[in-house]
Order: sequence, then C-alpha cells, then structure tokens
Amino acid sequence: MTRGNQRDKAREKNMKEQAGQKKKNTQTGTEFQRAKEAQAAIMREKQAKAEAAKKTTDAASTKKK
Repeated sequence: MTRGNQRDKAREKNMKEQAGQKKKNTQTGTEFQRAKEAQAAIMREKQAKAEAAKKTTDAASTKKK
C-alpha cells in the first residue's frame, strides 16, 4: 500500500504549502485608501502625458497639411 502513503504525504505537503500562502488583504482601511489614491495619481499622470503627446502629434500632423 505504498501508493496510499504517497497520496497522504502529497496531501500533507500541499496543505502545508497552502497554509504558508497569504490569503487575504492585511491593510487597514486607511492604508488601502492611501494606496488606492497613490495609484490613481500615477494613472492621472500617465493619462496627462499621453494626452500631451497626442496633442503634439496632432499639431505636427496639421502643420504638414
């Protein structure tokens, strides 16, 4: 019955690995909100840069015509 023993050992190993993994968010509400705001600010910056780049390419294309 070595096969059954292998199955049990594999099951134990898998349970041990799953127990070591992070399962949920550990941030408090205010920490989460600050992180969210920081990410939003970064995205706003990226959008502004993209819009500026688009305006410059549009302006350059209208000058050629």
